[in-house]
Amino acid sequence: MAIKFKSFSSGSCGNCYFLGICNEDSGRIEAGILIDAGVSPRRVRMEMEKEGLAADDFSSILISHDHWDHIRSIGSYCKRMPRPVYTSPTLRKALIRRPGTGEYIGGVISDLEEGWNEIVPGRIRVRRFTVPHDATETIGFAIMADSHKYVHITDCGRMTSEAMDWCRQADTVVIESNYDCRMLAEGPYPPDLQARIKGGYGHMSNDECAAAVTQFAHKGLRQVFLCHLSEHNNTPELALRATTRALADIPDISPRVIALPRETASPLFTL
Repeated sequence: MAIKFKSFSSGSCGNCYFLGICNEDSGRIEAGILIDAGVSPRRVRMEMEKEGLAADDFSSILISHDHWDHIRSIGSYCKRMPRPVYTSPTLRKALIRRPGTGEYIGGVISDLEEGWNEIVPGRIRVRRFTVPHDATETIGFAIMADSHKYVHITDCGRMTSEAMDWCRQADTVVIESNYDCRMLAEGPYPPDLQARIKGGYGHMSNDECAAAVTQFAHKGLRQVFLCHLSEHNNTPELALRATTRALADIPDISPRVIALPRETASPLFTL
């Protein structure tokens, strides 16, 4: 078996990711999920078909929080490609109350309970944990896909001890590297927006991301994907440089580090 990962978009323009378990002999996905729904079903279907995948290759959707760039298309999925939707109890209540989503999502949304939740029986299990961000609530995900340990953290103002603990066990970590401090300070954003971004409940900088990665890096860590890069306050080169330079000082640990594109889809990665 192989674990497959693809980002359809990663940033304020929209966020959506695929994680699946692939039978290497047949090339078919045996179990798969989407994380967030900020990209239209039509685009996801088109991008999956380019990889030889099908819309049926994901059977459920996880929602990290209720900011528009993560839930923009959840109503469309519930109408056109009905799948179970999982999130926290707090977010479930907020999404049901939200115009444009509540009328479609109510019949398919369920709570991720405390502890492990079996999303695809026998294949994919998920645990949620809270991270600081200025949404109704924001959750990260620790995911077991067969034996592969995957952690997903986006829109996070700062790392918590619980998030660090999950990352220290992971084979793959997707983590926010949102802005370069100098670009933010010298860029077009007004002071109040800059304060929101860097105030501990907004987003993590390249330097904060790099520091976190050096703290949780371990010999079993295979790859780190940098997500949610700012259009105006970051570049892939700056994000990659911060994390790769920090990891260079740690002997015998060398995961591959990849910055996910903002508006376009990534390749289909084998983890």
